[in-house]
Amino acid sequence: MLRSRFWVLAIAAVLATAEAGRCQDYSIGADVSFLGAAEKQGIVFRDHGTPRPGLEILKNHGYNWIRLRLFHSPTDLPNNLDYTIALAKEAKKQGFKFLLDYHYADSWADPGKQPIPAAWQGMNHQQLVEAVFSYTRDTTAAFREAGVLPDMVQIGNEVIHGMLWPDGKLPENWDNFAQLIYAGVNGVDAGRGNSVRPKFMIHIDRGADWKSTKEFFDRLNAYEIPYDIIGQSYYPWWHGSLNDLRKNLEFMAREYHKPIIVVETAYNWKPGNYTRKAAPFLESAEGQRQFLEELNQVVRQTPDGLGAGIFWWEPAVEGPLAIRGYFDDQHNALPVVTVFDRFTRGK
Repeated sequence: MLRSRFWVLAIAAVLATAEAGRCQDYSIGADVSFLGAAEKQGIVFRDHGTPRPGLEILKNHGYNWIRLRLFHSPTDLPNNLDYTIALAKEAKKQGFKFLLDYHYADSWADPGKQPIPAAWQGMNHQQLVEAVFSYTRDTTAAFREAGVLPDMVQIGNEVIHGMLWPDGKLPENWDNFAQLIYAGVNGVDAGRGNSVRPKFMIHIDRGADWKSTKEFFDRLNAYEIPYDIIGQSYYPWWHGSLNDLRKNLEFMAREYHKPIIVVETAYNWKPGNYTRKAAPFLESAEGQRQFLEELNQVVRQTPDGLGAGIFWWEPAVEGPLAIRGYFDDQHNALPVVTVFDRFTRGK
């Protein structure tokens, strides 16, 4: 009896150790690209009524990654190189790992628009390839010299329809697109010097659509482009149900054998996206928390442990999209921020 009990305890200990290892590898992240600007404007975030820096609040609740976007030469938004380096430094002080999201644009690049930066207007394809390489090399070197070389890099943002339109637009210009992606990868390698190579992510917005995912990645893989992580956006009001997401995660794990991160997601804490149709969860503070709980379960159930993490899009966003953030109108932390607490208790 004692021997059988010993073996049960030993097996339980091994399983607990394995689970702890998976938790350490699992990316609990947030895109905090607006956080520095918000705090510079004097916004004070609170957790249980206590004023704290936004990054500290996230760290206290188990977050281990931040994501920052980089625009080439923004005019209306803060996300230039100096701003992004400064925010990355603050995050590194808190112990966060850092995912850099290259938009290769002066403002938003997404499935509906992939504008060429003003500085690159009029360039032919070869000139654009050279511009992507040199810009990526130089900015990567700037992060390295500042002591905040990214741990992971996205070459482009939601590139299901390509990048740098019209030159790299898909499906018309796959050869051009592949060369632009290669230029970004090679630029990171040239800029990192002798530092550890960041992991590379390819990011599309088809979280709940396995057919479009297959069409894109089958074609991408034919070009033998090196990448380490599949990134997917998943917003349920645009992309489909959690069951649809589950099917796609199972498909990607089985087909491509790479870690998958839901690198953009969000849900409202008050009504906004489900005013005319039934919502999968109430658009409320509690419904927002439940959504992230369920999403986390779906990602963690991905076969072969290839569900590698979740990044919330903009906990500290202001304006109309603040209803997708982690803070109420008085900048108090909402229940959603506690979802990952249990993974970090006991340290």
